[in-house]
Amino acid sequence: MPQQPLGVALIGTGFMGKSMAMAWRNVATVFGGAHPGLAILCDQTPDLAERFAKQFGFARASADWRAVVADPAVDVVSITTPNGWHRPMAEAALAAGKHVWLEKPMALTLEDAEAMTAAAAAHPGQITLLGYNYLRNPAFQAARHLVASGAIGKPLQFRGIYDEDYGADPAQAWSWRHARATGGLGALGDLACHLVSQMLALMGPVASVTALTQIAIPTRPSPDGAKPVENEDSVVALIEFSSGAQGSFASSRVALGRKCRLQWEVQGSEGTIIFDQENMNEFWLHRRGEAGFTRHLSGPEQPDFAAFCPAPGHNFGFNEQKIIEARDFLSAIAGGAETGPNFAQGLVIERIIHAMARSEGRPIML
Repeated sequence: MPQQPLGVALIGTGFMGKSMAMAWRNVATVFGGAHPGLAILCDQTPDLAERFAKQFGFARASADWRAVVADPAVDVVSITTPNGWHRPMAEAALAAGKHVWLEKPMALTLEDAEAMTAAAAAHPGQITLLGYNYLRNPAFQAARHLVASGAIGKPLQFRGIYDEDYGADPAQAWSWRHARATGGLGALGDLACHLVSQMLALMGPVASVTALTQIAIPTRPSPDGAKPVENEDSVVALIEFSSGAQGSFASSRVALGRKCRLQWEVQGSEGTIIFDQENMNEFWLHRRGEAGFTRHLSGPEQPDFAAFCPAPGHNFGFNEQKIIEARDFLSAIAGGAETGPNFAQGLVIERIIHAMARSEGRPIML
């Protein structure tokens, strides 16, 4: 962790902006090191920026993101804006010599993600990190270690689902998320990319995908009348991994009753591991010869859990994952190992979800 405070700028104050602000305010309290300096908060209007700068504890407010990323008091830029702003803001921050913490998805298009990766490569001294905070869950990390250590033998099958129902109401208003030009992909960019990030961490590289997408609700109401939905509400896919393992994959933003069903199962030659983000403080393990599955609760034997709480079975939460993400980002800036996904690793995720989007039932080689 840095021993000198870094100047932080935050662009965007929605759900993920608040989560990043909480992470910046609490990372040194949990993990030590210098408290980051909350230098500038940026939002669309001066009034919004002033209001949230006071609420989040930032020293200054601005409605000019270009001035913010160029400000000499800023070392790190956090970006939580709508997807269409990710590329210009990230590239401008890199050009200004800043480290960049960018919320997922990486970009609107695969071409944008490739350009952003090239921009990051042109500035090797600057750290990039994408906001895949579910990777930081101590239960996920423990399960990942078991897979990597051979506890369930050779991984043979991956089965993954990420469903929510935030888009299931046909009366829900049309928004920027429903247009390719402003939202990019639909369920793939908003939800499925999280599942892809965990799938890669568990199973390794993907060789090919065969997918079908669906727009279940083709129009949405708006003040100007019904507008078309341009990106997918759901996707189903078959996966072939470079290891020879196989997988099935599904994601939907219109799955009634589902809130955060980020659920996966890895079947190996000697056992099976099951995880569900709606029960994020546990996973289930079966090994050959055992009668059934054993429940494993998060606890202080997992160092990142112990940093928050010394007692096993006490629940860990969504925003705590973001604090760990901030710690990993700061550690990399201070010269530690990058845990990623950085922009280059994020491009791998983007290639997979965009391959699913264009598959139309045909195998796409990665």
